[in-house]
Amino acid sequence: MALPPADELVRTISRDGSVLVRALVATQLVREAAQRHGAFPTAAAALGRALMGAVLIAAEGKDEETVQLQFRGDGPLRSITVIADAQGHVRGFAGDPTAHPPPREGKLDVAGALGRGVLAVVRYHPAWREPYTGVVPLVSGEIAKDLAHYLRESEQKPSAVALGVYLGTTGEVEAAGGFLVQALPKADDETLARLERAVHSIGPPSQLIRTGLRADDLIDRLLEGVGAGERHRTHPAFLCRCDRDRVRQAVVLLGRNELQEIARSGEELEVRCEFCASRYRIPADEVGGLVPDA
Repeated sequence: MALPPADELVRTISRDGSVLVRALVATQLVREAAQRHGAFPTAAAALGRALMGAVLIAAEGKDEETVQLQFRGDGPLRSITVIADAQGHVRGFAGDPTAHPPPREGKLDVAGALGRGVLAVVRYHPAWREPYTGVVPLVSGEIAKDLAHYLRESEQKPSAVALGVYLGTTGEVEAAGGFLVQALPKADDETLARLERAVHSIGPPSQLIRTGLRADDLIDRLLEGVGAGERHRTHPAFLCRCDRDRVRQAVVLLGRNELQEIARSGEELEVRCEFCASRYRIPADEVGGLVPDA
């Protein structure tokens, strides 16, 4: 097995300006997320796909714009929540990271773990009066098809999305990546047919990345015979914005009575960030100092 290439997101448009393509290698990113949350194999695959999907969709945004994806289902995984920005920074968590139903047809049953439900997508920018929100039913539970369905139905952007996470025999993430191909209004029937053949023949992206292919190689295969324009690169990473000051601000929301009770107990307060699993410990006397009007 070749060493997987470094994490990278490459964006381009076809030479004739009719097709947008984004290709992503995110092995380290997904591995870190799975390790942080102690995710079992199926949960790791589902969370990894969602994280990568958010990175691919958020890549078109402007500075400070974010995209939040929330998958809510009736399966044992319950939910997945991820947030990404245009720089490729992403964070997220699964409702139950230990969800690991029996394999289906020899593969991890991500669809069974998530179950039936909805996908809610929230696009946000500080300059907007209010965020844009779209909600669609889950059509497969496999993440990639659900994102393509959302883009087509809520944003009128016909797209093909592929996302893959390959786990080794020990359950560790060995390769992860994907791509998004989006037809623009000027795409003609011949180009669309060529792209459709390329998407169906390229194979699972995680398998290709496991053999050493890079994001550039995925783009070359997808746009073979069409040609790519200028390529833009970013380096995606798992990044959470939590810190001690933010945690202190959140603790204040517990309210005066509960804060006073914690302070009187003399026991430190432990706070765990849902998104990155970091833990913060605040001594009882410090909690007392957070009591409003203390």
